[in-house]
Amino acid sequence: MAKRHRLNKSIVYNDAPVTLQQKGTTLADDVIIVRESANLEGSVQVSGAKNSALKLMAASIIGCGKTTIGNVPLISDIAIMSDVLERLGATVERDGHELAIDTTDVNRFETPYELVTKMRASISVLGPLIARFGKAKVAMPGGCQIGARKIDMHLVGLQVLGVEFEVDHGYLVASTPHGLRGGHIFLDFPSVGATENTMMTACVAEGETIIDNAAREPEIEDLANMLNAMGAKIEGAGTSVVTIQGVPLESMHPCTHDTVGDRIEAGTFLVGGALMGGPVQVKGIDPSYLRMAIMKLEAMGCTVETTEDSVTVKREGPLQAVDIQTLPHPGFPTDLQAQFMLLATVAQGSSIITENVFENRFMFAAEITRMGADVTIDDHHAIVSGVSRLQGAPVEATDLRAGAALVLAGLAAEGETVVHKIQHIDRGYEDYVGKLVSLGGDVRRCAAHEGRRDQ
Repeated sequence: MAKRHRLNKSIVYNDAPVTLQQKGTTLADDVIIVRESANLEGSVQVSGAKNSALKLMAASIIGCGKTTIGNVPLISDIAIMSDVLERLGATVERDGHELAIDTTDVNRFETPYELVTKMRASISVLGPLIARFGKAKVAMPGGCQIGARKIDMHLVGLQVLGVEFEVDHGYLVASTPHGLRGGHIFLDFPSVGATENTMMTACVAEGETIIDNAAREPEIEDLANMLNAMGAKIEGAGTSVVTIQGVPLESMHPCTHDTVGDRIEAGTFLVGGALMGGPVQVKGIDPSYLRMAIMKLEAMGCTVETTEDSVTVKREGPLQAVDIQTLPHPGFPTDLQAQFMLLATVAQGSSIITENVFENRFMFAAEITRMGADVTIDDHHAIVSGVSRLQGAPVEATDLRAGAALVLAGLAAEGETVVHKIQHIDRGYEDYVGKLVSLGGDVRRCAAHEGRRDQ
């Protein structure tokens, strides 16, 4: 494993300099400039799933020693989580897409405010800290402004396991005065984060724990597979009922595990292929993870072909309107809602998109209307009337997925589109610009002042 050296605004891996952007950190004034492109065509390899890798990193706390996680994307959220773990006493070393996390010397159970408020996924260290120390002090989380995303369900599930909470000046303080014990937990909503935190804590709770109405996302199954490799006894991950037989903390140990492919990144590139015509092949993804998205692409007039680990999309006729409702997996993923709204803006007819997961996810609509889209918001419904053409414009990434969709919009829009606040995109897409360029997109990244000179 390569030793990591800090060097001002860069990092050196294997004696080769790596820029902040490559490490997964954004330069504050960067923009992405997109010009109308003829097509997207070719093949692209998806990175490891952001929403899985972050939780796998947190889970490493439970197994005292060096855990190796492969297929980890180079994105800013991973860099933040690495800092969180290091503040707790872990050593995190990176070699390409492989992380080696040594938690032997983790001796702190408090996460710093300045890191946790940058990324909501930092709350996922709550369960592992409780599992290892029987206590934790975690700052209330931050992240994309796409909804309240209350953590009440995290607390309810953990309370069933014997965890007691109090709020102290913006921090959640957890304790287990009577130890951890198994129990039957019913989640009001199949929350991914609540399922993950409860599952990680229950691994070392005495007796059996049942999580009813558990989240069924592929990332849940990925986390369970790693925990089982560490010595846990989890069954049913990926279904609505997860059963955990608690084991002693000493039975949990480090392991080696590869992160599952990122289904949302895959879906984003498939939308790009559908928008521009393709064919675009996305490799490194299980097509079953995208079953609902694939169905909607076909309903919109696309041809989709799958193999065991790839999906290819192409379109020859016009896009057709479609109705979409976001729901927990295996329903249509909220993280692909903005991308499919983009397709609806240039489809024939009117589409209705219903957002059932995050109440503020329609912030994307305000930006795409700057490009000539016809979108009307009515509570948690968006009525999208297709237009013949989008127009390039200066726009702002309001969140991770909206930013990715705006870049795709620029490929199909007349003229030039400048996407600002691209730090949101860097949170979840590794080398997004480079991958689009490899498919034929006219996209580049630069400092904002450089973009102004070119206009």
